[in-house]
Amino acid sequence: MKNHTTKFWQKNKTRIATIGMAIVMGASAFVTGCKKKGFGEDAQGKVKVVATIYPMYDFVKRVGGEHVAVNMMVPAGTEPHAWEPSTKDMLMLEEAELFVYNGAGMETWAEDILKSVQNKDLTVLEASSGVELIRLEEHDDEDEHENEHEHEGHHHGEFDPHVWLSPKNAQTEMKNIAAALKKIDPDHAADYDANFAAARKECETLDQEYAAALKEAAGRHIVVAHEAYGYLCREYGLEQIGIEGVSADSEPDAARMREIIDLVKEYDVKCIFFEELVNPKVAETIASETGCTTQALSPLDGLSQDDINAGRDYFSVMRDNLKAIKGALA
Repeated sequence: MKNHTTKFWQKNKTRIATIGMAIVMGASAFVTGCKKKGFGEDAQGKVKVVATIYPMYDFVKRVGGEHVAVNMMVPAGTEPHAWEPSTKDMLMLEEAELFVYNGAGMETWAEDILKSVQNKDLTVLEASSGVELIRLEEHDDEDEHENEHEHEGHHHGEFDPHVWLSPKNAQTEMKNIAAALKKIDPDHAADYDANFAAARKECETLDQEYAAALKEAAGRHIVVAHEAYGYLCREYGLEQIGIEGVSADSEPDAARMREIIDLVKEYDVKCIFFEELVNPKVAETIASETGCTTQALSPLDGLSQDDINAGRDYFSVMRDNLKAIKGALA
């Protein structure tokens, strides 16, 4: 038996070595692939956090500071309404200690992926908890210009999920994040409190800037690419006219287009807002029909990597939005 085994090895040693190398290389590739989606060596000693969309990523970094390692699940520069996670994306959660999602129906896939996660030590935080949400039905009633077509295809469910576009709501979300981090990492609770206090002060300043700038605005109506600005409008007494519904993956029909054009003329709207991650064709068509200008307005849910690298963040983009809105309503 021993002799037969020796002969078999000698005859097939090249083939066996090749197979072995392939297995090793495959395993290495798998590990490397996981690391790209997981946490690197710089995460050692830090709270490992997975945040779904850019605002959650920004808020966690702001409150967590040097004590957190944060991965953003939805890639930078990606329109999140139509995005869904892959198996590789879900692997991050097996390594994470905290999963922060906006909630209110923004991440329609969150509940399903959490059912499959095996990580028993994972803390799950719905950051919008405690925010007074806008029910879509109520929002429809408030906006007399809404029609059934725009909402029949939305995928958010009961509520408008874009809560972070109100500075007061952003403050609530960061407060929730701070509380979660303190439970996971009580040794650095004082730092989390201090970071949140600084963020709260900046939210209050931003709120005051919006209130002062928009209080005396000549117009009260803004035409936007999709209805992401309900909370901002509710806070400062504005009305949004959405080219598309709460979800950016719907498209207006000819009747709605004509209705928007009529409303633009009725309310003497001077600017049509588009979003960088949404095709501006419809906004440009309305602007052409009405003699309006066009300008970008960011819902902040999918900030590009170039913008992040350039140091743009929640507060700088919100101030850019304020400047654009103020100019449009002048």
